Amino acid sequence: MNRIVATMVAGLIAAGAATAARADQPGADWMPAEQVRQKLMQAGYSQITQLKADDGHWEGEGVKNGQKMDFHADPKTGAITKEKPDD
Repeated sequence: MNRIVATMVAGLIAAGAATAARADQPGADWMPAEQVRQKLMQAGYSQITQLKADDGHWEGEGVKNGQKMDFHADPKTGAITKEKPDD
């Protein structure tokens, strides 16, 4: 009985990991990453060092006004929805 439970738990963990990996992919209706980079540059970023899909938005790091920043961008418009200095 314990083997069956252990096998079921392992299967559930593997299924959860696969689902989480798929969740961090840009959606079909998302603005392409290159266009998001262009929007960020228009918003004052001089450098984008990281840009990835994460939890339903674009997330990344860059340099704005000489300061390293973390930001979130709307997946469909590329507009900045959150930004803060990188710690």
